Amino acid sequence: MNIELNGVHYFYEVKGTGEPLLLLHGFTGDSSSWKNVNLDNHYKIITIDLIGHGQTESPQDVNRYKMEQAVNDIVSFIQFLNIDKVNLLGYSMGGRLALSFAMLHPNRVKRLILESSSPGLKTKEERLARMEQDERLAQRIELEGIESFVRYWENIPLFATQRLLSKEAREAIRKQRLNNSPIGLANSLRGMGTGSQPSWWKQLYKLSTPTLLLCGELDRKFHRIALEMDTFLPESHVSVFPKVGHTLHLENVSKFNETIHHFLQMS
Repeated sequence: MNIELNGVHYFYEVKGTGEPLLLLHGFTGDSSSWKNVNLDNHYKIITIDLIGHGQTESPQDVNRYKMEQAVNDIVSFIQFLNIDKVNLLGYSMGGRLALSFAMLHPNRVKRLILESSSPGLKTKEERLARMEQDERLAQRIELEGIESFVRYWENIPLFATQRLLSKEAREAIRKQRLNNSPIGLANSLRGMGTGSQPSWWKQLYKLSTPTLLLCGELDRKFHRIALEMDTFLPESHVSVFPKVGHTLHLENVSKFNETIHHFLQMS
């Protein structure tokens, strides 16, 4: 299904019944990234292709991709669906969007689940360095094209453990990534990148929303970030998945579904 949110046409899907659970995919992903999340017997599962990804539009204006703009789009989206409070799950980039949404609109989030994500970068120097890095990568996408970029992206160390997935699973991920728009991915890096988004580290203590932090044992960077976030968030819990890396929802599907269901059922 399609909907116009603040001038941009978005693609989304809804299945199942029960409490709403909105899923926000990561960079280069789309709604199909969540096909293994088998929870629609318990919840109304809502997936959306974020701006610049999948079947959603990819505007030329980089300012349209800013994190605050993406948050506003999600606000408009749940208003359209007549949802007062939503359970929110975000992975990686989608996790940064989910956290940003919760920080700016805490009254609209019932429970928050962050998979392999972060609150951004702590210092101005770190943010500037990351923005420069993301700009180089954005230019690479525009100059070399989507196929060259996907070959590079699927081989970065962050996704090393995905090589343990079946051949069919890896090919499905590659096909999905190739369906993205080059300008959409490039502008997502510029507008929603870790360096360009607000840093939430110093404000985490304000977020009283029950929060589950998911990370993989082999994803050392985001394992460390999750443990540190847990020390600042007033009501949080860390779940570390053994023997997996960055993409828990692909690398241990059954544990992922069980962990989410258990968290959402907690009183």
